Amino acid sequence: MLIAAAGLWVASRLLSGVQIEGGGTLVLGALLLGFVNAFVRPLLVVLTFPITLVTLGLFLWVINAAMLGLVAALLPGFGIAGLGSALLASIIVSLTSWVGSSFIGHGGRYEVLVVERRRPPG
Repeated sequence: MLIAAAGLWVASRLLSGVQIEGGGTLVLGALLLGFVNAFVRPLLVVLTFPITLVTLGLFLWVINAAMLGLVAALLPGFGIAGLGSALLASIIVSLTSWVGSSFIGHGGRYEVLVVERRRPPG
């Protein structure tokens, strides 16, 4: 949820078409986005599978933008100006989530990679 909140915050700072009023709205938006992505998005992905197949998966981008639009419609204080802003915001949230998740392991803990240089034998 914190990673999604960070993505929403970055999107609201970079895009003029995304407005989030206050930290409480940011946290509720991230929570609601997680709920929508867990329950509504899979249903839409299944129902729109033929379109997704024809567009070689690009329609999933539209579905992600629609999930952000749904959250904005349900949550007062969270606004998205239009489809273009939603599409750009979905890219920003996805990239932020991808980068943030790369630091968290399967057990939900931070992972640190340590590289040691070894001298060749001899």
